[in-house]
Amino acid sequence: MSASNYTVSLVGIDGRIIASAVTATPAAVTCANATAALVPMPTSTSNSRAYFMDAQGVVRYLASNGDLGRATTVPIGPARRSSFAVSPDDQRIAVVVIDFTANGATTKLYVEDLNGGGNRRETFNDSGAFTLWATGWHGTDNLVVAKVPACVAGSGLGCCSPWEFHVVDPNTAFRRFTVGSTICKLAGPPSPAGAMCQDDAGAKIINWTGGVIGGISLQNPVAAYLSPSGGRFALVAGAETEVRQGQTFADSRKFPGIRFCGWIDDTHIFSGGDAQQQPRVGDVTDGKVIPVATQGDCAGRIPGGL
Repeated sequence: MSASNYTVSLVGIDGRIIASAVTATPAAVTCANATAALVPMPTSTSNSRAYFMDAQGVVRYLASNGDLGRATTVPIGPARRSSFAVSPDDQRIAVVVIDFTANGATTKLYVEDLNGGGNRRETFNDSGAFTLWATGWHGTDNLVVAKVPACVAGSGLGCCSPWEFHVVDPNTAFRRFTVGSTICKLAGPPSPAGAMCQDDAGAKIINWTGGVIGGISLQNPVAAYLSPSGGRFALVAGAETEVRQGQTFADSRKFPGIRFCGWIDDTHIFSGGDAQQQPRVGDVTDGKVIPVATQGDCAGRIPGGL
């Protein structure tokens, strides 16, 4: 993102830019000018569209055929930021409204129809040092929110990412399952298969009911990203990405110089870029790497359901 605008680009497995759109960047927010307020990217994806928010809280959509339109508006302000998650079928939107303070944040959650804002349910209200991010939908009957610190000082390991994922009833906010814990800390973003966490023994794969379904031993903490099917995961250490697969996850392929940031599908990875590094698409079956003619980082995948 630039100071005034950011670009949303849809990238195919062949590295081609399929569609793109530009909008105004939401203003930065702080915890009463004392510490930085922690906010997610102002984006969400469904099974067919990417959704993105502008500086006035207007949420627009972009489809792979180039269709661009206005979807809804969410609350935003000088000390207020909304995160949102659109359901895979483009029918509902979950919105977490965060009002930042010197002591943390006040957090409200509501779910409503994406088109027209009908059937609104306000299901959660709390204040404290932690807040929630609207992260995605597991099917259409389970909402996934992330528990995160509201305010951060510095950028140490684990400071600025979710501590837990909560699977909740979108109509009541009743928590059905918890993914991750203080014992096994989340190591990366979620996928349709679940997420990965790390404890003293190594990395573990957790499904959406909180059960451990696999893992490997590791000596040092690294970022870990689970593929959409759960049959592979990527480990990121420094400037190298290693993809593990197989029944014991013993088979691996390394991508030197690739700073992995997300899966496109089960066989293609995406590396984020900045002014010094161009984003690339990597094929985990043959090791081929394709440069992408844009700059930026991962903000989601289509299809977007968890």
